[in-house]
Amino acid sequence: MYALNQLNYHHLYYFYIVAREGSIIKASKILHLTPQTVSGQLTAFENYLGKQLFDRKGKRLVLNETGKITLSYAEDIFNLGSELQNTLSNINTSQKVTFAVGVVDVIPKILSFDLMKPCLDLEEPIHLISREGDFDNLLASLALNKLDLIISDRPLTPGTPIKAYNHLLGETGLTFFATKDKAKQLRNNFPKSLSGEPLLISGDKSNQKINLMSWLNEIQIRPNVVAEFDDSALLKYFGQAGYGIFCIPSINETHINNQYGAEIIGRTTGVKERFYAISPERKIKHPAVKHLVAAAAKMFN
Repeated sequence: MYALNQLNYHHLYYFYIVAREGSIIKASKILHLTPQTVSGQLTAFENYLGKQLFDRKGKRLVLNETGKITLSYAEDIFNLGSELQNTLSNINTSQKVTFAVGVVDVIPKILSFDLMKPCLDLEEPIHLISREGDFDNLLASLALNKLDLIISDRPLTPGTPIKAYNHLLGETGLTFFATKDKAKQLRNNFPKSLSGEPLLISGDKSNQKINLMSWLNEIQIRPNVVAEFDDSALLKYFGQAGYGIFCIPSINETHINNQYGAEIIGRTTGVKERFYAISPERKIKHPAVKHLVAAAAKMFN
């Protein structure tokens, strides 16, 4: 019979922490062990495997190819262990399932609301936790199992050291808005009418800025960019006050009409806004994540 204790999972965990932190000193602080103990356990693990897992470069430990393969399996094992703990802790139906969502701070608030609100309509009670931040910080929280999902305007790119998966929620074009008088003046000759006009755009943290400016350059239209905003709500307030034209994902245009009193100049599908759910699972299992993705598909369609 195969012995389940052949692989020492304590040794595997010590290796996992050392690989993640990049040094025995840092790992020892997290593990609350002496560096000598951690080093000894790591050596014992390498001896058991019969292979070196790191290349020693001065005081730094750099994963070699064998180490990278081993780390990939270790991540799967410990992520699965965390998933098992979460599943078992939620078996009691009287206990709410926690759903922690990270929202990249450039996502329009109304879109975040529309995406997350169906999760509170599940038959099984959900304790929703929403965290906002920049893309990199939210990814770090996802890697530490502090988040179940990230809602983002860009996908996780190949080569990112964090093991996570992209799920396309949907895509939409852009709708341009201005105050009532300005919109009426510019509507007939859109998008050429944008040339020379004051334009409010998203800041560098948003994919929209690059895509929008690339499209305007391609169709040879030169508006006068007067301001950039990381906060999409602040951008809309300036637009509502008449400081310039602004654009938002077309899926939210009804909200802008109702909430800000701005009027539509025109729409384009020449610029696509794509939104993603980024999760640690290739196959979505969390009930709230499944519900969110399904609701997004209906909303974008």
